[in-house]
Formats: sequence, C-alpha cells, structure tokens
Amino acid sequence: MPIELMWLLFVLVVGTVMIFVVLSHTKFTVRKISMIGLMAALSFVAYEFFRIPYGSSGASFHLGNTFTVLTALLMDGVSGGLAGAIGLALADIMAGYPGYAITTFILKFIIGITSGFFAHKVFKIDENSRILPIGISAASGLILNVFTDPFLGYFRDRYIFGQPAKIVNILVKMSATATLINTILSTIFAILLYMALRKVIKKEE
Repeated sequence: MPIELMWLLFVLVVGTVMIFVVLSHTKFTVRKISMIGLMAALSFVAYEFFRIPYGSSGASFHLGNTFTVLTALLMDGVSGGLAGAIGLALADIMAGYPGYAITTFILKFIIGITSGFFAHKVFKIDENSRILPIGISAASGLILNVFTDPFLGYFRDRYIFGQPAKIVNILVKMSATATLINTILSTIFAILLYMALRKVIKKEE
C-alpha cells in the first residue's frame, strides 16, 4: 500500500477513536489531560529506548503497555486507551513504521478500555482494593491483546503491506510470542506501580 494511503488510514483510525471518546462522554480536566500526556510519554520512552527487538517481524519485548494499563487503573479506560494509543503509535512513527502505528493505535486503545471497564465498572477498585481484582483488571486488557494483536497484525501485514500469506503466518506467530511475554511483564509492573501510586494519586484528587 502506498505510504499516502497508510497515512490516510491512520488519520481515519484516529478520527474514529476520537468520535468514540466524544460519545463516551468522558470528562477531561486539566489534571486528567496532564496525566494522559505523562503516561503517553512514559509509554513512548519505554518502547523507543528500552525495547528489545525480536526477530524480523517488527515485534519486540517492551513495557510500553504497562502505562496504558496503569492509566486505566488510576483514572479510567478512555484515558488509559488514549495514553497508550498516543504514546506507542508515536513511537512506531518515530521508529519509521507508520503502517504499524495504524494497528498500534487501535490495539492500545482496546487495552485501556478493557482494563478500565473491569477496574471501574466490574470491580470498582479504589485505594483499599485487594490485589486480586486489581490483577484481573490489569490482565484483562493485556490478555485480550494477545488475541487481537495477531489478528490485526495479520490484516496489516497481508493487506496493508501486501506480504505473502506464508510469510505473514510466520511473522504473526513470532509477534504472538512477543505479545504473550509482554503481557506477563506489563501486568506485573502495572500492578506493582498501581499499588505504589494509588494512595498518593487519591490524596491529590
């Protein structure tokens, strides 16, 4: 696919997500916007400077998703989704992978929305919650990503990049392995950071 069409598709994806954000009636205060920006920056740094490339699939081991989930736990799913989508899509673009930014934006937003839903709608976690509901909430979005990442990755590689199906199958399997490991690591770190920060954040509200 020509690079111009990739950028057009990316803009359409971002626009669609923004429409969803508006329809969700999420209230954005200055504090919340600042937190989203900070977490997006941390996601970007965690991926751009501390990732470990895995094979030739474009996959890597990193902790960028940690801050998507952490934001969802501390605030809400929309905020978490935006933090991860902005930070990690920007990291893909800066790394020279605008095609990857398309699926990254979608996938990270889904992670945030899912973890936020379980954290604040299902378990209604607060600064006194036990570790089990926190852990389930953190893991929920990341576990879903284990399935959605290979699915959208196949679509991207096959129909956006135009790669042969045989090669795409190999790349998707490699990517799925990295995604699973990232899920385990990001879940652990998100839980630890949330446990450390939740009371501090609550006092500042």
